Amino acid sequence: MEFIAEDLEKDGFTLIENLFTPEECNEMVDEIRQIIKNTNDATKKVVFKASTQNDAPQSKEKYFLDSSHKISFFYEEGSVDTNGKLTVDEEYLGLNKIGHALHFLNPVFKKYTFDERIKNICRKLNLIDPKICQSMFIFKNPRIGGEVAPHQDASYLYTSPQNLYGIWIALEDATIENGCLWFQKGSHKGPLFRRFIKNPDKTSGTLTIYTGENLNFKETDFAPVAVKKGTCVVIHGKVLHFSKPNTSQLSRNIYTFHIYEGHKTTFSEENWTQPPYLSIF
Repeated sequence: MEFIAEDLEKDGFTLIENLFTPEECNEMVDEIRQIIKNTNDATKKVVFKASTQNDAPQSKEKYFLDSSHKISFFYEEGSVDTNGKLTVDEEYLGLNKIGHALHFLNPVFKKYTFDERIKNICRKLNLIDPKICQSMFIFKNPRIGGEVAPHQDASYLYTSPQNLYGIWIALEDATIENGCLWFQKGSHKGPLFRRFIKNPDKTSGTLTIYTGENLNFKETDFAPVAVKKGTCVVIHGKVLHFSKPNTSQLSRNIYTFHIYEGHKTTFSEENWTQPPYLSIF
């Protein structure tokens, strides 16, 4: 953990192996299963597609916009039929993610989000008033866990000045086969290519849109970063990264949340989410 700031400055990401124990990882996985079991979600099953085009199904759903203050369920493409019924045996297997307020509405995830180890990361980054703006449990289930297109996290959670960081905790081994992260090292030193914002056209049925040019990136510019269970990946808000579909028979569960420096920083009112900003310290 000693060289977090240096590694982030050089590569745009850094790894902290064994930050969480296998037992702690299992507790988070078990808790998400309890959330699923205890939630009677009779609402429409909203599909989430991690696309950088303005065609993602969640972009037309108020349920997505409202999720910043809730624990909301989002499903994989192919797991829900045209009648809104699951095509998989268990609801757990059809989920893309659950978010975006686990960090303050659920006691288990709140415990780990505000853990002293996370506070130490913030101190290493020299953050004065680190605030959390969203959290997610991402399933990446076997054979159905979809691709996440190349993107920069700051596109979705824009701050001025730009000082966003992702905390990405592997609750299981993340391999090339089950969809580990791929990074373009050093890309955080370049521009922020796009923004993802609330649609200013209130008459449109599309509630969120991308601004800026949709660029094509070469896979050869990226390198896979496979990590073991319990590893924490700290991600600079501007570094380009993606993940491939899960082609294996093993899931790739992770818990992730985003932190930004609240001191002398503005969290854009155009951002798709306007959550309560909870300070880490």
